[in-house]
Amino acid sequence: MSSGIKKNEPEQKSRLILFNKPYDVLSQFTDQGGRATLADYISEKKVYVAGRLDRDSEGLLLLTDNGQLQHQIANPQKKTWKTYVVQVEGTPDENAVQHLSHGVELKDGITRPARVRQIAEPDWLWKRDPPVRFRKTVPDHWLEIQIQEGKNRQVRRMTAAVGLPTLRLIRTRIGDWALDNLQPGQYNLLQIPFEGKPANAMDTARHRRRHHRKKSALPHGQRNKQQGKNRR
Repeated sequence: MSSGIKKNEPEQKSRLILFNKPYDVLSQFTDQGGRATLADYISEKKVYVAGRLDRDSEGLLLLTDNGQLQHQIANPQKKTWKTYVVQVEGTPDENAVQHLSHGVELKDGITRPARVRQIAEPDWLWKRDPPVRFRKTVPDHWLEIQIQEGKNRQVRRMTAAVGLPTLRLIRTRIGDWALDNLQPGQYNLLQIPFEGKPANAMDTARHRRRHHRKKSALPHGQRNKQQGKNRR
């Protein structure tokens, strides 16, 4: 059976960047307000974020030039597991852990079942700049939370719903890709087998639908003339 790759033809590769996003950095390359962006850390061109990470969150952010891979990572219907270590204010009891695991009711619906466990403070964790502000009179603890969704600020809203406000949130893994030893502001560039179109390709379903709407918006007479030209 043919593999579809011609002999002596080099296998096409797609770029995948694993970036440790620091605190207070936007998950985008430009900002009119002068805030820190990905452009301050990543020199690669024509790569696009696959699944955002909030400005006040840290950790693993993926970027790629492969449109299908970008969609696979970012699309919640693909149910890719994402892992976070979360510092919360308060003491998680078994009831809170079970509640987070089975699903929490938020304003935009009940969350899918999650994997949640209490952990010790990670010994590999870097100090945040600026430091986390917490109350000396209230204890803080750490949770590991794995989810398959991507609702806006979901993990923070989940912990708040069970009375455990999030103080610090670090994403450590997305599917098969892990943060490992990357320090804040560092990234690894991987070359993976190319499948699908580049992330900036215009030949996408969205573009085709938009193009069809533009054609349909023409007056009826002009559409008939255009169709006549196309048949010639």
